[in-house]
Amino acid sequence: MNSTFLKFSSITKKIVMACVGLFLAIFLLLHLSINLTLLRGDNGGWYNDASNFMATNYIIKIFEIVLFGGFIIHIFYGIILTLKNWASRPVGYYKSNKSKTSFFSKYMIWTGLIIFTFLAIHFMNFYFVKLGIVPVPEGASDRHDFYHMVINLFASPVYSIIYIILMLLLGFHLYHAFQSAFQTLGLNHNKYNCTIKTISLIYALIISIGFSIIPVYFLFCF
Repeated sequence: MNSTFLKFSSITKKIVMACVGLFLAIFLLLHLSINLTLLRGDNGGWYNDASNFMATNYIIKIFEIVLFGGFIIHIFYGIILTLKNWASRPVGYYKSNKSKTSFFSKYMIWTGLIIFTFLAIHFMNFYFVKLGIVPVPEGASDRHDFYHMVINLFASPVYSIIYIILMLLLGFHLYHAFQSAFQTLGLNHNKYNCTIKTISLIYALIISIGFSIIPVYFLFCF
């Protein structure tokens, strides 16, 4: 564990995590905008075109590498910093003090790990199919037919409900992570903390509700 990657100070790790987190937040908006084309009712025309463009464009392929690197760094540093915080307080306090910190802010690591588990499954269902690592699921014509892969998954009420719950957890995670990123970057101030909090809430609602609308549509309106 002599790597420079691990030698960064805690504050440097936090700054890297904050920058990577904001980058991933922008990606989520792009991902959501593409996924919402599923609601057009054009038999997946726009969605498959967008997906195929993402799969064949060389610039997007480079972006994918950066994106995966961002996920790995964000998750890795998140775990390292959490373990370091736990190690600095190996024995629990005799009397717990009341804190204004919310439940989801205190347990960001757990919501993050739950989301990471879902992300791994999500890659298995789509990205690894595209790469040919996982067989094409029944109902899809080929490994680029993401539209019918989506239909197959959201045809299951159990999968759809789990998906919606995880999107709500993602919303809570993003709400606190967004504010934390600005705080780490030294942009927290009484003058605009309220604005940052409002933007964080709006962003978290857009992402969680936006993604949740999709399984609801395929369950009840498709």
